[in-house]
Amino acid sequence: MSYRVAVVGATGAVGREILKTLAERGFPVREIAALASPRSAGQQVSFGEDKVLTVQNLETFDFTGWDIALFSPGASVSAIHAPRAAKSGCIVIDNTSHFRMDPDVPLVVPEVNPQDIAKFGKKNIIANPNCSTIQMVVALKPLHDRYKIKRVVVSTYQSVSGAGKEGMDELMANTKAFYVNDRNRPEVFPKDIAFNVIPQIDSFMDDGTTKEEWKMVVETKKILDPKIEVIATCVRVPVFIGHAEAVFVEFENPVTASEARTLLRAAPGVVVEDQRIEGGYTTPVESKGEDAVFVSRIRKDPTVPNGLVFWCVSDNLRKGAALNAVQIAEVLVAQGLLRKAA
Repeated sequence: MSYRVAVVGATGAVGREILKTLAERGFPVREIAALASPRSAGQQVSFGEDKVLTVQNLETFDFTGWDIALFSPGASVSAIHAPRAAKSGCIVIDNTSHFRMDPDVPLVVPEVNPQDIAKFGKKNIIANPNCSTIQMVVALKPLHDRYKIKRVVVSTYQSVSGAGKEGMDELMANTKAFYVNDRNRPEVFPKDIAFNVIPQIDSFMDDGTTKEEWKMVVETKKILDPKIEVIATCVRVPVFIGHAEAVFVEFENPVTASEARTLLRAAPGVVVEDQRIEGGYTTPVESKGEDAVFVSRIRKDPTVPNGLVFWCVSDNLRKGAALNAVQIAEVLVAQGLLRKAA
């Protein structure tokens, strides 16, 4: 069987990655549409090695008869057009934050909670989690199943591509300005990002937490276990692609670094590179273009009972966004949940 697939936000960094990932993984596409805002309509984007798509206007597109739509246009746009697509009978996989905490919308990482995908029926929408949450819960899942997690403390080091093409452009502009002793006033980020780190991603909430940090807390609970306590500090760093995290975990049951290493090596979607030598770990640069969550620096945390520490990195445009969405679509196909195309 093959399917009619629409990619919404097709001119953005994640939208382009979705098109690339669909082609690379051989998703059974019968027809594909690239959709974006009216100002982007008429542009061309690639699908696979030899196909070019002309971008169509999302606002006037009729989703009737389309099987699946992968959305990544921004939360305010998804809020309007994802329900419109869903009501037409098209199953929506939304990569924005808008539907993630809706109790009638499953929030899914296929390596962690694929069973929740089948719960999409109430709204015909499935939510893709935040990029930083995805990579963390992929690594936490096998450990939680065995040792039961009580508490997670995480510090993230997130690349500028998490803010889209505009964030990447601002890092480039800031860097150039630095070298010519010029002043390039930041517009995307609250402070200069070149040769700097910024301890703020998204806006602040009343308790001093940023929305990015809040997302990691509530999404981890919804995906993995509502009993897990989570606190996060999310930091933007001058890296183009690839998020990194230092994760401190306290378990209910005793765990050794060796046991954790063995479990993680066997876990789906995880690659362990944990050599206690100089360079024996994975960095964001090495994760670029890769599908896996890479785990390194696994060691005992002696400051709490049953504590463990590890470092994980992943390509935030792939596993943190595009790949996870495509994997959800693949599960829909495998479980026979997509309407069969003629």
